[in-house]
Amino acid sequence: AYVAVSVTGVAGPLGGSPEKPVGTVWFGLSRTGCEPSAFCRRFEGDRAAVRSQAAREALLSLLAALREK
Repeated sequence: AYVAVSVTGVAGPLGGSPEKPVGTVWFGLSRTGCEPSAFCRRFEGDRAAVRSQAAREALLSLLAALREK
């Protein structure tokens, strides 16, 4: 694969902590010939809303990576 994206985090409703509250999602992006990168976002809402927003962010990041090369 030329590009890969990964997602991990806490969608809720349980599993959050003061250091990593519900809605905290980390993204990883790796592209051939580039340094891997990671970034964090915080999303609001219930479990379904957090998951939906995280999926959208992952796809937008993937699209941006494909446009860069």
